[in-house]
Amino acid sequence: MIYETAPAKINLTLDTLFKRDDGFHEVEMIMTTIDLNDRLSFELRKDQNIVVDVEQSYVPSDSKNLAYKAAELMKKNYNLKQGVTITIDKNIPVSAGLAGGSTDAAATMRGMNRLYKLNRPLEELCELGIQIGTDIPFCIYGKTAFCKGKGELIRFMNRPPSAWAVVAKPDLGISSPDIFRKLDLTQTHEVYTKACETALDTGDYELLCNSLSNRLEPVSGKMYTEIYKIKENMLKNGADGAVMSGSGPAVYGLTQKERQAKHVYNAVNGCCNEVYVVRLLG
Repeated sequence: MIYETAPAKINLTLDTLFKRDDGFHEVEMIMTTIDLNDRLSFELRKDQNIVVDVEQSYVPSDSKNLAYKAAELMKKNYNLKQGVTITIDKNIPVSAGLAGGSTDAAATMRGMNRLYKLNRPLEELCELGIQIGTDIPFCIYGKTAFCKGKGELIRFMNRPPSAWAVVAKPDLGISSPDIFRKLDLTQTHEVYTKACETALDTGDYELLCNSLSNRLEPVSGKMYTEIYKIKENMLKNGADGAVMSGSGPAVYGLTQKERQAKHVYNAVNGCCNEVYVVRLLG
C-alpha cells in the first residue's frame, strides 16, 4: 500500500492574456498550496481494473474522476498490466477553484510512479498530466510557482511569508470552462503579478496581501454575488487581503495571527457550510 497527500492550491494571482489557437487561454498565475488535504492510498490489484473508492456520493468514482483518468493515462503510457485500487479520503471542496480534482490526479500519478516502481522524473509526469488537466503539473510539484502557457510552464518561487488562510466555499459549484467562455478579454481588470513576485522574493507580507488579484473574479462575481459578499465580509472582519481562487467560487482571506483568522472564520461561517482555517504551505 502506498500513501500520498494531495494539498489544495490557491491562486495568489491569476491573469488571462489571450485566447490560444488550441482553444485554451494563455494564463499567467502565481499559485501556492495550503494545509487542506485529500489523502489517497494505492494498492495493486490481481486484475487489470482501475477502481476508485470514495465515500462521498457527489464525487464520481468512474472515468469522470480525474484520479481515474490519471490512472488510465499512467497504465496506457507505461504499459502497466496490473490494475490499481485508489482510495480517496476527500476533504477539499469540489468545483471550488482549489484544484481538488487536479491534486488528486497529481497524487495518483506520484503514487502509481512509486507503486509500480517506475522511477519516472516529476517533469515527465507533468508532461503527461497536462493532457488531462491544466492545474495538474503545478499540483505534481505542490510548491509555490509562477505558471504560464496553459499552466504547464512552471517556475518555482519562494514560499509565501508565514500566514493563515480562511477559505470559504459558498454552496454552489462553478465550471471553469463556463467562466472562461464568459470572459471578455476586452474588459480590463488589474492583476498584480509583478508585485506578487516581489512580495515573494522579499517576504513582504503586506505587499503580498495587496497584490492578491484574479482576472476571473469579476466574471464569477457577477454571476454569483455570494462571492463578493464573502470577500467583503472577510475584509471587514480582519482579513489583511482576500481574493477568489481559480474560477471560484471559493474565496480566501489572509491573516498573520491565528486570533485574527478565527475572527474572520466566525464572520463568514454563518453564510457558508464549508469554511476552513489553514496555514499556507508552498
